[in-house]
Amino acid sequence: MVVRDLRIYSQSLGGDVRHYRDNTGLEIDAIVTTADSRWCACEIKLSSAPHIVDAAAEQLLKFVQRVDTTRCDEPAAQLVVTAGGYGYRRPDGVTIVPIGMLEP
Repeated sequence: MVVRDLRIYSQSLGGDVRHYRDNTGLEIDAIVTTADSRWCACEIKLSSAPHIVDAAAEQLLKFVQRVDTTRCDEPAAQLVVTAGGYGYRRPDGVTIVPIGMLEP
C-alpha cells in the first residue's frame, strides 16, 4: 500500500519509484525520484517500535553513505514509513512518517 501511494504521488511530480538492492545485501524498499532529479530513500515498516525504526534508519544512513554524490545530489529526504504512530525527525536527519501522513 505504501509503494502504491508513493507511486501515485511521485507520478504527479513526473517521478518514479524503484527498489534498491546491491551485491552486499543492502536493500532499500523504495527510492522515489522526481523529474527534476530530486530523490528520497524510504524504508517501510509495519511497526513503529523504536528498535524497528532504529534498524530502518541505520539502513537508510548506510545506503546514503554509499551514494556517489558526484553523479546525483544528496537525498531530499530519508524516510521510515510506519503503519501508525506519529511523525518526527530524528537527530540523524531521518524522518519517521506514519502512512496516514503521506501526501504529494
